[in-house]
Amino acid sequence: MGGKCPHRRVKKRRFSHKTDRRSKFLLKGDDMVYGELLKLAEGAEAKPQPLDEDLPGMGQFYCLHCDRYFANKDVRDEHFRSKRHKKRVKQMMGPAPHTQLDAELAAGMGMPDNGPKLMSP
Repeated sequence: MGGKCPHRRVKKRRFSHKTDRRSKFLLKGDDMVYGELLKLAEGAEAKPQPLDEDLPGMGQFYCLHCDRYFANKDVRDEHFRSKRHKKRVKQMMGPAPHTQLDAELAAGMGMPDNGPKLMSP
């Protein structure tokens, strides 16, 4: 009763290797990316990326809209033509995404609104 399946030769992987790799490069939230795009639109100059050995392509090939690093310029340019990138650009050009403050107010954790003062002492 129970035990190993007789026809399975390879041990079933319980944890996805893909998720481990994804968690290595944590992505910024939509509101943070939107804020950076607003800074660039207001006239702040884009800083050159510092060299980082841990990132793909030494951190030099970066897509601000998608918050992704690429191994070389060709891969980054191919990403710019992709459907995923175009959707992301369209999303970032729309209304501002929700922020943490919006979430807290919706949950009732924000500042209380007691209405206007009726009498002042």
